[in-house]
Amino acid sequence: MRNRYLDLLRFLAIVRVVVYHVTGWATLTLVFPAMSVMFALAGSLMAASLHRWGPGAVVRRLRRLLPSLWVLAAVFVPAMLLTGLPLSPKVLLWIFPIADPPANGWGAIALSVIWYLRDYLWFVLASPVALWLFRRAPVPTLVAPYALLAAAELGLLPALPVALQHFGLYFGAWLLGFAHQAGMLRRLANRVLVPVALALAAAGAAWIVTHPGPRGYDLNDNPLGNALWSAAFVLVLLGRGPASAPWVDRSAAFGRVVTVFNRRALTVYLWHMPFVVALTPLVDVVGWSHQDPVGLAIRVVLVFALVAAVTALVGWVEDVAARRPPELVPGRARPAPATVRAAAGRTGGGPGATRAAAGRPADRPDTARPVGAPATGRAAVPAPREPETVEISAG
Repeated sequence: MRNRYLDLLRFLAIVRVVVYHVTGWATLTLVFPAMSVMFALAGSLMAASLHRWGPGAVVRRLRRLLPSLWVLAAVFVPAMLLTGLPLSPKVLLWIFPIADPPANGWGAIALSVIWYLRDYLWFVLASPVALWLFRRAPVPTLVAPYALLAAAELGLLPALPVALQHFGLYFGAWLLGFAHQAGMLRRLANRVLVPVALALAAAGAAWIVTHPGPRGYDLNDNPLGNALWSAAFVLVLLGRGPASAPWVDRSAAFGRVVTVFNRRALTVYLWHMPFVVALTPLVDVVGWSHQDPVGLAIRVVLVFALVAAVTALVGWVEDVAARRPPELVPGRARPAPATVRAAAGRTGGGPGATRAAAGRPADRPDTARPVGAPATGRAAVPAPREPETVEISAG
């Protein structure tokens, strides 16, 4: 069963990312550090996949991550080649972006969010080894990225490559996702979790205030402050958040919106920035200044409208990549299989009859035998399906 609390966090993070890129409000990065939250959710999902599939989970993650990038590249790479991008072997990085793929002047801005996929790709590739280390030495493994980042920020490692800098900045959140999946964060007593979170937040805030960037207190300009401040948020959100949030679906409309954003997260992420860049000069021409609240609101609405249109056109690629039936707008309630409905009708209908028709007792809850427990003569309950989303975010 899907965890709607995690779906809600992912939805809020994606919306925050888009609004931030339209408005540029630095305060949004402090109020909700979406990037680290998304990396933590992705790390939790990756740990669950590795637990179920072993190293083969890496291939499954890549299979779901790359097709949407290829659709974007099929549109923008030819356009950049026609407007000055040199044709070189580096263009192949648009197929498998283990480094930043090349772009020309306008493409570098419109497609600047591609760096996230580069980091996500490296984190996925590193996860089998990282999870092996985490299971044997969780605290040292978790501290290592933050120590690497602190060493770089303090000048002890001045020539650290960008990829390793990002490991220091975001891989700690990814590992906190490992801890969440293992249940470690929820098992932490308040007397441990709360002081640790407060100490991280205080240290991050102190570093941010004393080391402001070109945009003031924007977390994106302050790697060490970002990592510490965000770690505190992740500890609280995942360590003390509810086990689920069924109330999300009390409103059918809101529940559908949350589902759409989760099933189309990668499409929204990849395509929103080109629209932000394209709309900026256009709305200025008609007098909707980016400093005017009304103008900003109009920009946000227009960006979401354009993203919705392109999502309807190409978002189904995410369904194909996940081996789901393609849907124009995901989240539609699916009718029960005909065989189950017919069997329920023959047994008098109702939830109990449906469970009985599916081969499960109607008078007790479904239970699954723990891994490694001896068989009891009951039919084995199939393992749950792999979660259906690839988490993304930026900003």
